Amino acid sequence: MKYGLILLFIVVPALEIGMFILAGKAIGVFSTVMLIIATGILGAYFAKRQGMSALRKVQEQLRLGQPPGNALLDGVCGFVGGILLLSPGFITDAIGLLLLLPFMQKYIRPILLKVIKNWFSGHRRFYIYR
Repeated sequence: MKYGLILLFIVVPALEIGMFILAGKAIGVFSTVMLIIATGILGAYFAKRQGMSALRKVQEQLRLGQPPGNALLDGVCGFVGGILLLSPGFITDAIGLLLLLPFMQKYIRPILLKVIKNWFSGHRRFYIYR
């Protein structure tokens, strides 16, 4: 877990800075900044759209008495994808875009489910507060 945090907070930003420098040299500073702003706006739009869509699917499945498993996991993928697009950087944008694509979500769902199961199994008990 601690190595994941090192990767998240040190390595990824360093790689993003390197990508910004390369992009600035290749397409120019103004174009690079405009691309970052455009993907940020796109990310905000998709995060909202995917979140609302997932919420509607979950509500519909609950109304029909079905467990909202896949709809909930797709909503998480869409929300995280939108947030990654919102954050500046080309690597996070690529990962965020992959999370938003429906055909990729079917591959990500089992991984996400395994992470959630491992998280819950690592805790002996959990409480639901109402």
